Amino acid sequence: MDLASLEARIEELMPKEAGITKVSFEGSEVVLYSKNIDLLLDDESLLRALASELKKRVHVRADPSVRLDAEKAKEEILKLIPKEAEVGEIFFVPENGKVYIEAKKLGLVIGKHGQTLREIAQKTKWIPELWRLPTGNSPTLTGVRHTIVKHAKEIQKFLKATGKKVYSETKPLQWARLTPLGGAREVGRSALLLETNTARVLLDCGINVASKDKAYPLLDSINFPIDELDAIVISHAHLDHIGFVPYLYKYGYEGPTYCTPPTRDLGVLLMMDYIDVIAREGRDPPYGKDDIKEFVKHCITKDYGEVTDITPDMRITFHNAGHILGSAAVHLHMGQGFHNLLYTGDLKFGYTRLFDMIETRYPRLETVIMESTYGGPQDIQPPRYTSEKMLIQTILETVDKGGSVLIPVFSIGRAQEIMLVLEEYARNNDWDIPVYLDGMIKEASAIHTAYPEYMKRSLQRRILHDDSPFDSEIFIDVDKAKRDQIAEEGYSVILSPSGMLTGGPSVEYFKKMAENEKNTIIFVGYQGEGSLGRRIQTLGMTNNSGKEIPISDDGKTIALKVNMRIETIEGFSGHADRNQLISFFKKLSPRPQRVLLVHGEEKKSLALSRTISRGRVEVSVPRILDSIRLK
Repeated sequence: MDLASLEARIEELMPKEAGITKVSFEGSEVVLYSKNIDLLLDDESLLRALASELKKRVHVRADPSVRLDAEKAKEEILKLIPKEAEVGEIFFVPENGKVYIEAKKLGLVIGKHGQTLREIAQKTKWIPELWRLPTGNSPTLTGVRHTIVKHAKEIQKFLKATGKKVYSETKPLQWARLTPLGGAREVGRSALLLETNTARVLLDCGINVASKDKAYPLLDSINFPIDELDAIVISHAHLDHIGFVPYLYKYGYEGPTYCTPPTRDLGVLLMMDYIDVIAREGRDPPYGKDDIKEFVKHCITKDYGEVTDITPDMRITFHNAGHILGSAAVHLHMGQGFHNLLYTGDLKFGYTRLFDMIETRYPRLETVIMESTYGGPQDIQPPRYTSEKMLIQTILETVDKGGSVLIPVFSIGRAQEIMLVLEEYARNNDWDIPVYLDGMIKEASAIHTAYPEYMKRSLQRRILHDDSPFDSEIFIDVDKAKRDQIAEEGYSVILSPSGMLTGGPSVEYFKKMAENEKNTIIFVGYQGEGSLGRRIQTLGMTNNSGKEIPISDDGKTIALKVNMRIETIEGFSGHADRNQLISFFKKLSPRPQRVLLVHGEEKKSLALSRTISRGRVEVSVPRILDSIRLK
């Protein structure tokens, strides 16, 4: 249904007393501006009936002429919300008629059955939008929210332009194809171009931080200008999936990027750190801070389960992928039943302390694009309790000798998983070992507390009851000036990015700790091909401790003697292992007709394909730039 038809149908269905003054199409959402907002808020059946008829999400906002002055509205809001809610900032955005309210305890702002929110809207005529305050400090979260408010006029203009495209005239779908631009038969720089005869959509656009010659997706291979992309859809916030998006805005893309709210915020955190690290190394980053800001301004966030039109012939729904905070398996529905596709992104189909497993039930499914990071025959992770026991035992053994433990971690995902293991052990046992958090880990953990609804219920409850495990007293944020002292004094655990030692403070700690045989380095996550982490890990697996390893130091290559204990503890990965990948495929409902394996080293992807193909399904392991016709 095009814009004119939608407007005409709305006029037919809505009663005149609703006082509709404007119908606005903002992204995929239909927004009604009304002079009688109380009627629509009191009788929710009117909006439900309209949404059912249009098969679109319908929102109502007050016409500017009836809204209360911002200062008076703020006074009313603060009267209605209990002080115990711990309200932060309140932002009024005239451009969209919303008032953004920050608070630590959103339940008290919502009120019983949403009563407080309704009263705010009825008394002030501003529609409340809630932002949870993190339990810790997060300049990134603050910056993102201030950008949304400061640039509301530009964002509103962009949303309306997007709405016009989404609700433009549809044409019959004739074909659909997929072309990997990166992340096929390799891990890193994930980017998949999905095309139909009417639309062009990019699924992920990442960077391979462990590679110099294969760092970026092959965007120059596409046969149309960047600004002709209709949409970008991001599965999660790790740089190998989101890290190259700002580059597109730098070079002419002005369209939407769809992701979950945590993916946007964590993505900004990682992008800002990435360009800082690149600059410190004396290299030119591929984009700057202004380009990251453009990403934020063009980001359309959706929660799990929200059905969202992104082109006239394509709609998406995000589902929990179980990998990191806000990670999504993306279900794409093309046309009126023309084709249904699931892009898993990175998935976990096993136990973690942070998240539930990836969802396996979908409305329709013909093609699945699935990761295969741990698809090799040997990629079987041990039971989680075994991994946790080994982690604690290794730490205690090292500390008993007077050494320290370095755990290189990804700031998002593995860091929080390890923190939960250590916090529980410390809570139930005598523990006086300081756990130092370096880099972005503290802030990333704070962002987790702003989105408890994306985590397991047991963890949600703790955060909502002011008992966040991420705020335990055993965790100490590192003062950069004391890194040398921490590395040398012993009797501590150090969690530090990057997880593959491709940069960041973990590399500096390793240089200072490697020669001391009392120390231990523990790998708890995937180590990419070509990374320093993979080389050290291989050293440990071949019992070559005491040998030298070449490493860059202030622009020079030196031979560093490695005497420290090297351990790899499987079982903490946010990726599914081989058995979990196979189980996930078997549990998928409905059963897909085709599986495309990506995000895995070539031999692992091929090994997994041979196993899955026994299930009488078409399985492909595409190469980069292979175009696969889906229909």
